[in-house]
Amino acid sequence: MHITLRGLAVESDWRDEALRTNLWLIPAIESVAAVALFAVTLSIDEAAFHGELRLPSWVISGSPDAARQILASLAAAIITVVGVLFSIMIVALTLASQQFGPRMLRTFIRDRGSQLTLGTFVATFFYAMLALISIGSSFVPHLSVTVALALTAIDLGVLIYFIHHIATAIQLPAVIASIAHELGRAIDAEAAPGSCTSDPRRGGAALLNGPSAEILLARLDRFGRVVTAPTSGYLQFIRQATLVRIAAEHDAVIRLHYRPGHFLTKGYPMATVWPPAAAAAIGHRLETVHMTGPLRTLSQDIAFGIDQLVEIAIRALSPAVNDTFTALTCIDWLGDSLCKAAVDWRPRSYHRDGLGAIRLITAPVSYERLVQRSFEKIRQAADGMPAVLIRQLEVLSKIMAAAPPGRSQVLLDQAAMIVRVSARTVPEPADQADIVARHEALLELHARSANPRPDGISG
Repeated sequence: MHITLRGLAVESDWRDEALRTNLWLIPAIESVAAVALFAVTLSIDEAAFHGELRLPSWVISGSPDAARQILASLAAAIITVVGVLFSIMIVALTLASQQFGPRMLRTFIRDRGSQLTLGTFVATFFYAMLALISIGSSFVPHLSVTVALALTAIDLGVLIYFIHHIATAIQLPAVIASIAHELGRAIDAEAAPGSCTSDPRRGGAALLNGPSAEILLARLDRFGRVVTAPTSGYLQFIRQATLVRIAAEHDAVIRLHYRPGHFLTKGYPMATVWPPAAAAAIGHRLETVHMTGPLRTLSQDIAFGIDQLVEIAIRALSPAVNDTFTALTCIDWLGDSLCKAAVDWRPRSYHRDGLGAIRLITAPVSYERLVQRSFEKIRQAADGMPAVLIRQLEVLSKIMAAAPPGRSQVLLDQAAMIVRVSARTVPEPADQADIVARHEALLELHARSANPRPDGISG
C-alpha cells in the first residue's frame, strides 16, 4: 500500500510537471472560462432585453453601432498586445538560451506568471469577439460590453505585472535561486514520509520474504533475459509501483540498467528479467511504464537540477564571460542542496511487493555521485581562480557539518583535489595560503565530528 501511494504521488508530480512545462494549457483554460463567462452574461443580457430583469445603473448603455465600435477596438488592441507579449517572451527565451544555456529554457517556459499573462489577454480577446458577434440589429449585450471593458482594465494591470515579472525573472541570481528551489523540492519529495516505508527494515508493515538481493542478482546475471529499449530518448519517468505489480503478477524480478536522466537507445538493453520465461510478457508492458523524451526533467532525476546549476557556473567561468560572482552564487546554492541531501537522501535500490519479496532492482544516483557532479566540473573550469576554489572549500565545510560521518569521505576527496589544483595553477603564495587554511579548517571539522568528546559535545 505504501509503495503504491508513493508511486501515485510521484506519478502525479510527473504529470504536473509535464502539464506545467508548456505555453498552451493556462491560455486554453482561461479561454474556456471566458466562453463560460460570456454564456452567463449573454443570458442576463437576453433576459434584460425581454424585460425579465433590470440591469444595474452602472452597466454601459448605447446603440448597436457604438457597442460594435467599442468591442472591435478592444479586440484589435488586445490582439496587438498579445503579439507584443509573444515578442517579449521570445526575446526573454533567446537571452536565457544564450546567457544561461539551452537547458534553462524549461524554467522560463514553465513560468506561471508568463502563462497567466498570456492566457488573460487571449481570454479577453475571445470574450470581446463573442460579445461582438452577439450584437444584433436591435439587441445590444450591455452587460457583456461592460464586462469586456472591465476585463480590459484588468489586462492593463496584468501587463504592468508582466513587465515587472520579466525584468525580475531574467536576472541571473533569480534564475539560479529558482532552479535551486526546484531542486530542494525534488529532494524533499524523495525524502518525504512514506518514500521508504515499503522496506521492512525501515519500519514498513511488510515482512522480509523471498530470496536475498545477492541471490537474485546472481540469478539475473546468469539466467536473466535482456529486454531492449522500445524507443530512444532521455528516460524521464519510471512507474516503479507499476513495475513491482507487474513483476509480482509474473512471480519475476526486474533489474533496470538505467535511471531517469540516462539516455536510452532503441534496441539496446534496458532491463533484465528473471525468470527468462517471463521476459516476453514483461517486455511488452515495460513500454507503458517508462516515459522517454528529448529533455530531462526533475521528477525523478535529482542530478538534473545539479547539472543545471553546474552548467551556469561553467559558462560564467568561461573566458568569454568571466563572471566569477555568478559561479560563486551557483556554488552557494549547490551547497545548500547538498546539505539537505546529506541528511535526507537515502535512495533505495530494492523495491518489494506487499509480501516483502524483492520485485524491482533499480540504479538510483548515490549521494557520492551528487557531490562529485556538483564540484568536479566547476573545479576543472576554475584553474587559477582562488576565489572559486576557496568558496568550494567553504561550502564543503558546511556540508561536512551537516553530513553524517559515513558521508564525509567524498567531501574529503573533493577538498584534496581542490588543494592540488591550487598548488598547480595558483601562482600567488598568499592565495595558496588562504586555500590551505580553508582546507585545514575542513580537516579539523572532520576530526571533531569523527571523534566526539565523551560527554557528547564535539570538539
